Amino acid sequence: KLIHNSILNGPYVRRMITEPGDAERDVNVNETFHEQTDDELSKRELKQIEADDQAIQTILLGLHEDIYVAVDSCETTQEIWLRVQQMMKGFDIGIQEKKAKLFNEWERFTSNEGESVESYYHRFLKLMNDLKRNKHFPQKIASNLKFLNNLQPEWSRYVTIVHQTKDLHTADYTLLYDFLKYN
Repeated sequence: KLIHNSILNGPYVRRMITEPGDAERDVNVNETFHEQTDDELSKRELKQIEADDQAIQTILLGLHEDIYVAVDSCETTQEIWLRVQQMMKGFDIGIQEKKAKLFNEWERFTSNEGESVESYYHRFLKLMNDLKRNKHFPQKIASNLKFLNNLQPEWSRYVTIVHQTKDLHTADYTLLYDFLKYN
């Protein structure tokens, strides 16, 4: 609970303690101040200061090196936490942009004029790999239709044969490519 408090509210700030003034001085000073010493702290305040230190160590130990470099100059757990949150928001935006880019690439994917079936297949394979790496798995029928229906017109005869002889719900586009390649 104390660590959580340190993250949300910042570290314990030592109070300034008033002291009676020194009558022996040339200038009359009614009172002076000093920062609270360890001896003047309550048990709860001491525990909070320990928790502040522990919170910083715990967070820093759990950070990836790239993030650590961006927060190692922070002085409080709260400051570290806020900076990490800010960086993670940027990370989420990056993920969203990447997903949008992949979906756009999927939607626009087609063969290029004069492109060989091998080149087309390798580009399609790369796109499918990128989608899978980002945990997007189009249904087999969708990926098979995308692969077949975007081939160059000279392949239309073979595409028709594939439609008539293969179950596009269960076949894999790699199998379809093999059929096209060897016919």
